[in-house]
Amino acid sequence: MRNEYDLIIVGGGIAGYSAALAAKNLKMDFFWLGDGAFGGKAARAETVRNYPAFSGNGAEFVRALAAQAEREGIAAAEFRCDRIYKVGGGYYLASGQNGFKAKAVILACGVEAAGAVAGEKEFLGSGVSYCAVCDGGLYRGKKVVAVLAAKEYEAEAEYLASFAERLTCVCRYPDPEIAKENVVTVSGVPAAVEGADRVTGLRLKDGSLIEADGIFFLKDSFPPEALVGGLETDGKHVKVGRDMSTNLAGLFAAGDVTGTPYQFIKAAGEGLTAAYSAQAFLRKEKKS
Repeated sequence: MRNEYDLIIVGGGIAGYSAALAAKNLKMDFFWLGDGAFGGKAARAETVRNYPAFSGNGAEFVRALAAQAEREGIAAAEFRCDRIYKVGGGYYLASGQNGFKAKAVILACGVEAAGAVAGEKEFLGSGVSYCAVCDGGLYRGKKVVAVLAAKEYEAEAEYLASFAERLTCVCRYPDPEIAKENVVTVSGVPAAVEGADRVTGLRLKDGSLIEADGIFFLKDSFPPEALVGGLETDGKHVKVGRDMSTNLAGLFAAGDVTGTPYQFIKAAGEGLTAAYSAQAFLRKEKKS
């Protein structure tokens, strides 16, 4: 594994895999960040009825994809992309303590299954964050709230606790285990982020308010504009052209993140298109 590639594909679903498969066939220099590849929504589908030459449920479909990926020698790297920065003539992708550079990127990270709470997007960059490693240091000695979607984010919560004066974890799962003296865990459903110019607290659906200088939403998927600064979106979807290009040169998007219909066949086609478009972009850049 290197830390610099011509193309990096972000997302472990059908669109990301389709892009990786096409990139391999095109003999591109690429890296596939596919944390939890083929898991999640695809594996849980009750039946797959719109994918040519396949009939079965989501688990069977995922097994077929995994078997093909193994035959093709394509493996997803178990990294979650926390943030993408435009730097010079390319991009820098932050993943925990790791970082990767690319001349082009395909964003195939899916879409939020549940909507954001009131105020979440409005306070992005003004107290709301989705990346503990990226922004935790900004809240040294401050009161912080972390909304954890699953137990797997407890390590990130402990990282936040190393900076915060007090960390309140709103855990959306049973039996949290966060071993830090300055951490309080509560159960509850977030209702709204409150504040004026900046965040002042998180209101829960039971009416209680947790005061905070910053709020971290730690979950699998989050708004694409939080992942890539300056990315043009329409609601929760990324705006793309027919070639899957975004408003940022060298950045392409494919799959559910580009909009409905949320179907495997659409995701696969867009992943393929994005890979070919990325190749054309890279060739043009090389000549210029």
